[in-house]
Amino acid sequence: MTGPDAPASPLRLTIDTAALTANWRALDRRSGAARAGAAVKADGYGVGAAQVAPVLQAAGCSDFFVAHWGEVAALAAHVPAARIAVLHGPLTPADSAYARAAGVRPVINSIQQAQLWRAGGGGVCDLMVDTGINRLGVSLSELDDPVIAGLTVDVLHSHLAAAEEPDNPLNRLQRERWQAARALIPHRRAALANSAGIALGQDYHGDLTRPGLALYGGVPCAALAGHIRQVVRPQAAIMQVRELQPGDSVGYNATFTAAAAMRVGVVSVGYADGYLRCWSDKGVLRSGERALPVLGRVSMDMTVVDLTRAPDLREGDWLEIDYDLPQAAQRSGLSQYELLTLLGRRFAR
Repeated sequence: MTGPDAPASPLRLTIDTAALTANWRALDRRSGAARAGAAVKADGYGVGAAQVAPVLQAAGCSDFFVAHWGEVAALAAHVPAARIAVLHGPLTPADSAYARAAGVRPVINSIQQAQLWRAGGGGVCDLMVDTGINRLGVSLSELDDPVIAGLTVDVLHSHLAAAEEPDNPLNRLQRERWQAARALIPHRRAALANSAGIALGQDYHGDLTRPGLALYGGVPCAALAGHIRQVVRPQAAIMQVRELQPGDSVGYNATFTAAAAMRVGVVSVGYADGYLRCWSDKGVLRSGERALPVLGRVSMDMTVVDLTRAPDLREGDWLEIDYDLPQAAQRSGLSQYELLTLLGRRFAR
């Protein structure tokens, strides 16, 4: 016998699929002769891979990138496995076996990973070359190793370290190293540019670009401002309305004290949901055009807002968390990437 259905969550994440589609198409156009793929790692940057992948595929995207093997199954339920690449590559023989069985491509990042892949039977893979970020990737000096030379490479990747800074000389250096690697390693396609890298121009595009942040409404560089639309709008319900008297304080450590009688709302969102304590006394929730400032400390599951400008609001009413990513990053001190990936699973998507 099945139990009753759970009540609806007091948290929801509205995803503007038209904006997501428009963002991918804008980035694809800016990629010129290259084709834009989509980074959907970290559960679609926190937005929900199951929600975004079908939209991106319908928009025309045919290449999808995740970080971990554990992210493959959820994505493969929505897009063909052959279109998925796993950026962190195989760490064990079991990883290599899984890649072949699932039909996804591992991104090889080291001689050791190349040995693992080939020892298990090999096949088509991607290859990451480190050109200056010094994270994952085969070094330029290792490209003539017979194990690397024996790989069947679909996409030859590298990753820019400072693409959001167009005048940073590291961009040109990495591009030149990537081009040198392209001359050394046979491959079908080549990829270098992330979202900001697309804006650096055609010399950085190769055959395939890998936008991530900008797909979901992030604006990593000035050149993309005005071309990217907001995708996610987190919302939370008011759990209780309270009347404060002069001298009443709010929340832990009493960081806010009412100077006059005021009406406040206790909202069902907190740092367990990704709305961190950095928003304390800084954040804003909205009811239509009305801004409702956060009062006092953000708690694990609750945040208090000023309802002075919204006397009509009651328990159960929904508020939108002010989450325009560039503005929210400036106000909170968090990066746009953090703002997205922090969004918790209690948000109904």
